[in-house]
Amino acid sequence: MLAASDNEAGARRRFRPCHRKLNAPKDFDRLNLKARNDAKPVLRIIPREQHTISRKNISKAALRVLYRLNEAGYTAYLVGGAVRDLLLGGHPKDFDVATSATPDEVKKLFRNCRLIGRRFRLAHVVYGNEIIEVATFRGTSEEEGEGDRHIVDGRIVRDNVWGTIEEDALRRDFRVNAMYYDISDFSVRDYVGGIQDLHDRVLRLIGDPTTRYREDPVRMLRAARLAAKLDFRIDPEASAPFSELGPLLSGVAPARLFDESLKMFLTGHGLKSFRMLEQCGLLKFMFPATARALKRGDKALRSLIEQGLQNTDERIHEGKSVTPAFLFAVLLWGEVRDLAHTWTTPGKDANEAWSRAAMHVVAEQCQRVAIPRRFTITMEEIWSLQPRFEQIQRKKVFRLLAHPRFRAAFDFLLLRAAESPAIGELGQWWAHAQQLPHETLAAALPLQQHGGSAGDTEPSARASAPRKRKRRRKPAGKSGTT
Repeated sequence: MLAASDNEAGARRRFRPCHRKLNAPKDFDRLNLKARNDAKPVLRIIPREQHTISRKNISKAALRVLYRLNEAGYTAYLVGGAVRDLLLGGHPKDFDVATSATPDEVKKLFRNCRLIGRRFRLAHVVYGNEIIEVATFRGTSEEEGEGDRHIVDGRIVRDNVWGTIEEDALRRDFRVNAMYYDISDFSVRDYVGGIQDLHDRVLRLIGDPTTRYREDPVRMLRAARLAAKLDFRIDPEASAPFSELGPLLSGVAPARLFDESLKMFLTGHGLKSFRMLEQCGLLKFMFPATARALKRGDKALRSLIEQGLQNTDERIHEGKSVTPAFLFAVLLWGEVRDLAHTWTTPGKDANEAWSRAAMHVVAEQCQRVAIPRRFTITMEEIWSLQPRFEQIQRKKVFRLLAHPRFRAAFDFLLLRAAESPAIGELGQWWAHAQQLPHETLAAALPLQQHGGSAGDTEPSARASAPRKRKRRRKPAGKSGTT
């Protein structure tokens, strides 16, 4: 069991003094901290022998950044999700560093550094394909700190006020994300009780939940995602404001929500994230069309979505490629299908109705989540190919087999098997057709469909007889000889 230590073990490097001392009464009133978080941060140091973090599990690039900053006289720690996951025995892919150095000072130390962001000024130190994100300790009071902060209606739109490590810990979202790994003595520094939350497997916010969500509504989504990823429960006080503050997500930049969607659904725990979003009542604020379609009680649609997410999770765990286009096509299928059926007019080309439905749903969704055009094009193609699977005649079958999106559309067709027995049989027919040699399949297909409906799944083995060519008459008054 992890225990506290009063003194830091091991030799300490010479650190640069923090920018200013913590002014507890003023700063904590500003953050509106709960009484359960105490009146001030209480440092708990877990020495190397009492935790499981090893340098061999930290990327070499992150270690280089930490050592360089420390050698230059700055304080620098590994922080956030990487520390949390390492303590849980995981293998994080991203490593973030918190330091007393300002972004400009970091840039002077690393030639391979670029500064990004206006809302949060950050330094990215690049080593090949790996990026180490370096953030300056953030402060809680703009009167005494360096930099600037801008808040509109409770939401932080710019936050570049520098402070101490104690203040930085209080500015983080969840207690399990506010632990720091000290490379100088290999200890873990915990200021807000994150170690206890790891043991309890619970997500608790630092400070008043309503205030923290108003500062950044995406924290609600992050709570659902982390609970799904870590198999943690969300503290009731942290989840209570979801229904009231969920509408604030409509004011978040759609491009940012796209990034959050990828973290939820394309990192190996998509099915759990989806269920957690529903459980927390947040799905309707991210994917309103999906929430409406599911609210109609379509069990086949729920089966399609959950199976699609599960398949995606399995592919990720197996190291196979995945595409956001297929995932979003799965999530939005119910609304597209229902609108297309509603807008289809008997006797007219159904393709127009499907095209209209796809464009309508994509346009609405992109107002919430900015799905790039390269993905929406693929989504629309997957949807538009679904009715074509029902057209069993020679030219159309081979044309569909040659379509660049055939494989994705066929996989989508298999997910639709729960919609009806006919769809399930259709999927089986196309699976069998792909195994046949070209000549065998061509011989078994009619040139054109005879009788039945467009949904017939058994093609006729009879081929149409070729038409007789009419003899061309010669113009009157002209002889066949000269």
